[in-house]
Amino acid sequence: MATVNETVDEIRSMRQARVFHPEPVPQIVVDQLLEVARWTGSSRNTQPWQFILVRDKAKIQRLSEARPPINWVAGGSAVIALVMDGADPESEGYDEGRLTERILIAAELLGYGGGTAWFMTPDEQQLAKETLNVPADKALRSVVVIGRPEHRTDPRKGWNPTGRKPMNELLSLESYGLRS
Repeated sequence: MATVNETVDEIRSMRQARVFHPEPVPQIVVDQLLEVARWTGSSRNTQPWQFILVRDKAKIQRLSEARPPINWVAGGSAVIALVMDGADPESEGYDEGRLTERILIAAELLGYGGGTAWFMTPDEQQLAKETLNVPADKALRSVVVIGRPEHRTDPRKGWNPTGRKPMNELLSLESYGLRS
């Protein structure tokens, strides 16, 4: 059993993977990730999602072409598209974030890695929806890419290096702006 510090260190050290080995993700791992996704909590327990598992390399490649910063998606062995109901974008955005993080943590715990990619503009979202035959009334803003990480260094040029602001810049005590 891991200690509290070991557990926190493990979660804190997780990084998004963007470079993957070409080996396929075993179906048992995918099944477990989808179960974790299915059991993720949602606001008012609405579960406003459906999942599309994508293994077809041509479809994964097309998704990666939606915008240049997500071209790394093409290297994933499996992609889980998060299709939201589209009825309540604000609430669903919250649920989508919870869902994404749970899948990424589960992938890490199962010995794989993952990354999330967003389709930001209406045109990018439309390309993704057309690629996966998603109905117009549904929302498709993000995918979770799963694979065996080759490394966790961000291959994109000009992106922020790893690091976090110090806690004393982030934490207020009792009221905004009050520091110890």
